[in-house]
Amino acid sequence: MRPGRRPLATLLIRLGNNKEVTTAPRETYRDALSVALTVGAYGVAFGAAGIAAGFSVLQTCLFSLLTFTGASQFAAVGVMAAGGGVASAVAAATVLSTRNTLYGLQMAPLVKAKGLKRIAAAHVTIDESTGVALAQTPRGVAAMRAGFWLTGIGVFLFWNIFTLVGAVGAKALGNPAAWGLDAAVPAAFLGLLWPRLTSGFLRIVAVVSMAFALMITPWLPAGLPIIASVLVAFVCGWRER
Repeated sequence: MRPGRRPLATLLIRLGNNKEVTTAPRETYRDALSVALTVGAYGVAFGAAGIAAGFSVLQTCLFSLLTFTGASQFAAVGVMAAGGGVASAVAAATVLSTRNTLYGLQMAPLVKAKGLKRIAAAHVTIDESTGVALAQTPRGVAAMRAGFWLTGIGVFLFWNIFTLVGAVGAKALGNPAAWGLDAAVPAAFLGLLWPRLTSGFLRIVAVVSMAFALMITPWLPAGLPIIASVLVAFVCGWRER
């Protein structure tokens, strides 16, 4: 490794031939690492939530490794933990993950990835990689691309490491309900959601959606109230527009 070259930058060059990360400002590395470590740590909660929902350690880890959708993973596991079926869990996760499609449309002209690198870029196109990339706009295109790759791969690594830690730890504790781990799903989901509610209007929409889901829970099968609550956000968003 050449003097001054960062280990993570070298890894990215070998995997994706992305030499721009070596010229990125120090601030870009700082932003990417702080976000990756903070968000990745939530993987502990998902690992515990997966075990509480009845998944094995292997299933929980594969869920994070292959899907890597954060809040959508919590939604799917939450539906399963509540007794919902696979179709309801997939539907709930799909509704939440549609935002990644919009991120992909926004990031594609910037990243300009092809082949296997394009598949990798799609896998790490998440809230955090998009947010950090856009935050680098004043520092130039190279910094934006570096921010995208550093954050995306960083979150992926930390998320999966902490998922394993959380799953193994929860499994060692025995019955998840006896330790209150069955509350890990809603608690962690709220932790992911709350920082994104940056205005009073968004907080009101969240509270109304929650109230609506609770109100219709007695009449709908498990999992469907979460999906139905999307209608509240849609109507509120349309009225606001």
